[in-house]
Order: sequence, then structure tokens, then C-alpha cells
Amino acid sequence: MESSQTTHPSRRSLPAGKSRTRAKTTPFTLTKFLILAPLLLLVSLTSNAKDLTASVDRNELAINETFTLTLRYGGGQRGGQPDFNLLEQDFEVLSRQQSNQYRVINGHAESFVEWTVILAPLKEGKLFVPSLHLHGQISDAIPITVNQAGQAPSSDSRKAFLEVELDKEKLHVQEQLLIKVRLYTTVGLHDIATDPLKIPGAHVEKVDEQRFERRIKGVGHAVYELTYAVFPESSGELQIPALNYVAVTGRRDPFSLFNRNAQRIRLRSEAKTVKVEPKPDSYSGSHWLPAAGLGLVQSWSKDPEEFRVGEPITRIITLRAEGLRAAQLPPLPKLNIEGLKTYPDQPQQEDQPGMNGITGSRIETTAIVATKPGSYQLPPVTITWWDTKTGRQRATQLPAFRFEVGGGTLIDSDAHVAPHQPSITAPDVKNVEPGFWQKLAIAAIASHLFWIIYLFYFQNNNEKTPKPAKSRPKNSAETENLKRLIQNESPQDIQVALQEWLGRYFPEVEKYNLTNAAQKLDIAELTHAVQVINDAIYQAPAKPINRQLLIILIDRIAKYNTSPAAQPRNLPQLFGEGST
Repeated sequence: MESSQTTHPSRRSLPAGKSRTRAKTTPFTLTKFLILAPLLLLVSLTSNAKDLTASVDRNELAINETFTLTLRYGGGQRGGQPDFNLLEQDFEVLSRQQSNQYRVINGHAESFVEWTVILAPLKEGKLFVPSLHLHGQISDAIPITVNQAGQAPSSDSRKAFLEVELDKEKLHVQEQLLIKVRLYTTVGLHDIATDPLKIPGAHVEKVDEQRFERRIKGVGHAVYELTYAVFPESSGELQIPALNYVAVTGRRDPFSLFNRNAQRIRLRSEAKTVKVEPKPDSYSGSHWLPAAGLGLVQSWSKDPEEFRVGEPITRIITLRAEGLRAAQLPPLPKLNIEGLKTYPDQPQQEDQPGMNGITGSRIETTAIVATKPGSYQLPPVTITWWDTKTGRQRATQLPAFRFEVGGGTLIDSDAHVAPHQPSITAPDVKNVEPGFWQKLAIAAIASHLFWIIYLFYFQNNNEKTPKPAKSRPKNSAETENLKRLIQNESPQDIQVALQEWLGRYFPEVEKYNLTNAAQKLDIAELTHAVQVINDAIYQAPAKPINRQLLIILIDRIAKYNTSPAAQPRNLPQLFGEGST
């Protein structure tokens, strides 16, 4: 029967003089390895984690403030950069700078790459700066608390902030609301950019821009102020959104391409809500006109005491309202008076922006021609409106205007009246019957005289028959083009076009200016047209140009197809076919 025997290594016989040190060393080495291995792994992981680190200058801020994220990579690989697009989910990246650093501290040298990122939060609440990746390394996510505007602990000591001011807490529909947005700063700011103010359901216009200085608690602040005029189009609540401003701090260095000391900052204003009330039930006007002030002004192109039959005179009425746009102003009532022909021009509208908002103007120009003498009275013009300062209905009236017209009754120039001719009594003449020879002598003398007169007349006709005159563009496309230009272009353009047209129509005045051409041709309609254009260009303040009157005058001038001196200049005929 066989038996097996196991020999343990520790029990093997050893040469003389050798101790069993190996048996004692083995347990100690395993223990040491088990202890040191985790430590070495921890040190290795710690070293790797520190290759990419992230930090912020503060973890709590307001929605209208910014903070700085610093990202540092100290690993051995070079090139590349983290994916900063991950930040744009909750933050706006205002600026980003990269620098390569090398330094020696206590004999220990280190080098790293550092990115400095200026961030602005896009919303309130609990946010996180996400983890960023580079060369297999991952930075830690960083929590950020974003409060409402002005609630952050540092809001009182900010070096730049925004202020929004409204001129009223409630208003009526279509009434002007003034919004002033002020940027305060104690540091140098440049390259200031802001989003345009857009309010759904309202018309918005920027009307003023100011720069000044204001002291707050003894500290001087530079102020950049923008003023907006807002006109709500419906009643209810008007939501005024927050505005974002982006600027660069620090002094601009013209000799530096990078301006490393400059930083971009973003500021955010507070959102506002305004109550908009409907038109009052007590308002009785035909047009809803909520204004801070409203006025009517009347002027004439000549002295009203010089009115005469058939002579056109221009009446100009200006309706001006503070706190209303020109598009909101109503048309004025039409004139319908027997004995007066009226030729209204296209109304002119103008908005004048200023510190107090918009002042809208509507200018109506009408040419008036009396067809018979007598006394006339233009009715008063009354405009009802709502006074936004006092909160009550008011009315502004242009008083009635009375004037006298002299001269004879206007007669249509196409009707010709034969002049009265006195009757002439023929003398009683006694006829004497001539003899044969007398009749023969008379016939010979008459025949001789006939030939003399014929030859003289024929010769003169051959020598003095004038050459045919150049054809003039009467009723041509050039005249129609001029009339279309008068409807749309400026007085200066009309002046140039009329001078060119006149030179082609009357070649004898081609080298003359308009004033001299009118004097040379002596056409009443042309003289009047030149006066209308000159008043619109050179008079201060300029008179609104009466475009309809100019077109009528051009039509009349175009009828001159012979020498002007041979044409009847009956100006009243020009207006005899107009509509009242």
C-alpha cells in the first residue's frame, strides 16, 4: 500500500549557517503592498484630477450681473481647448481669454494653460456650470444661485447697473408712455450695445439719447440715458420686457490688439407692467385723441385783404399735438362754399421726437379761387381731444374767418361776347352812270394796280416767311412725367425738373433760370408756379408746397403752343374747371 507525503517549502532542510529569513519576509511584503497600493492609486487619481480644474469668483449673483469662470489645465498634452458651447445652455458667454503660464515656486516649476470666461446667467434659479472635458480630463460641475435683479448682496456696490423709469403708472389706449432706461457706471465703459426695445401690441420709437453725470450717495456716476415713446394699441396689461446691455470695461488701448485688461460685462434691466385703460365712455369726440396738448394754426400765402376774383390764394392749416404721432391725427373738414373753388393738396405729416416724446403735425394746404366778388366766411374748425394731463375732454377751435373779394364776376373765357358796335348811317349817294371810255380807263388802271400789288406781296412772302418753329411737347409724355414727379419728389427736384422741361418747351429760355425765364416769357401761370416752388425752398419757415396747384399750372402752361405774347393770359380760366 502506497502512501503519499507532502513536503511544505517552509519545512525543507536548509544548509548549515542559513536562517529562515524568507519565511519571515513574505508576510511583511504582502502587507506593505496591500497598504501602499491603494495609496498609490489614490495619489495617481488625485494627480490626474488636478490636471483640469474649474473655479468661479462667486456662486451667488443677480440675473443682471456677471461672474468669472476660470478653467486651468496642467497636463502634459498640448493644444486643443474644452467645448465651451456646453455653457450656452444656461449662460451667455460675454468674453473668453486664454493664457499660457509658467512659474517656479520654491524651486518647483510648473506650467499650465488657463481660460478666463465671463458669463451672464440667462434665467433665475439654481444653475450649474457644467463639467468640461479636455484630453480625457473632466472638471467638476459648479452650482450657481441666480436671484432676481437687485436682490444680490452686492447690488448696492455695483460699478455699473441699469434703471428703468416710466412717466406714468397707468394710461389710456393709444396714449403716449415715456420709458427712460439709464445706464449708471463708475468705471470707463465703451462699445455699449443694447437690444432694441420691442413690445408686442404697441408702437415703439426711440425719441432721445442723453449723456450726463449724476451723484449717488456722494459718488459720481456717468449716465447714459435712452428715452422711448410707446403707444399701446389695445387695453389691458402692457408688458415691458427686460433689456440687456453689453459693454466693455476699462480704457481702450489703441496700441494693443487684444486689450487683455478689458472685460465685457452684461447688464439686465427689470421687467415692468403697466395698466392700459380703454377710451372713456364719456368721451364724445369723433376721433380718439389722447394728447398732452393740441393746437391749430392758420396762415395765408398773401394778405387776406387783397383777395380778388380769379386770383388763387393758398390757405395753410397746421394741426399739432404733443404726445401723438402724425398718423393719429384726423383730416380737417372740407370747404364747400358757393362762389369759392378749392384745390386741396396732399396733406403732409411730420413727427418731431424730443425729450418729452413725439409731437405730431398734420399740414393741409388748399388753393382757393373766388368766382365772384362779395363777402365770404370760412366756418370755424373744431377738434375735440382728451387732455392726458388733466384727465378730461377738451376742444380746440380755429375761429371763423371772414374776408372780402373784389373784382368782377369770373366769366368763362371760352364764351366770347361780341362787342357792341354803334350803328352808322350811310350817306345818300347819287349814282352817275360812266361812259364807255371812262369804264375802259378804270378797268386798265385797276388791272395795273392789281399786278403791282400781287408782285409786291409775292416778293415779301418769299423773303419774310418764317421757318417753322420747333414742335413743342404739348400734351406729351414729358409733361406727364413732370406731373408725376411733382406728386412725389421734393421742391428742389421739382425746381430742376421744371427748368429742364421749360427749356425744351420754350427753347428761347433754355439757358435761363426759372425766375428769369418767367420774367422773359411773361406767363402768369409760370410766374405763380415759380413763386410756389420758391416759397417751399427758400422761405423760412418753408411753406408746404401745393402739388395739386402746381399740376394745374403746368397743364395751363402746356397749352401755350405759340408765342406767349399771343396767348390770352386769363388766369381765372385755370380754375374754372376745378371741383369744389
